[in-house]
Amino acid sequence: MAHHFEIYRDKADEYRVRFKYNSEVMFSTEGYASKASAQNAIDSIKKNGPDAEIVDNS
Repeated sequence: MAHHFEIYRDKADEYRVRFKYNSEVMFSTEGYASKASAQNAIDSIKKNGPDAEIVDNS
C-alpha cells in the first residue's frame, strides 16, 4: 500500500484525515466532530483534487 488516506482520532478526541505516501504524511486535515465528516473530507478531496488549480506563491 504505497499511498492511502487514514482517519484517526487526535488528542482532542476529534477525527482527522491524513494522506500518507510510503509511510510519510503528505498532508493532514483540520479536526472534525464526527467520523462521517472526516469521510466527507476524503470524498471531497478525491472528487475535487484532480481538477484543483495550482497556486505557486514562491
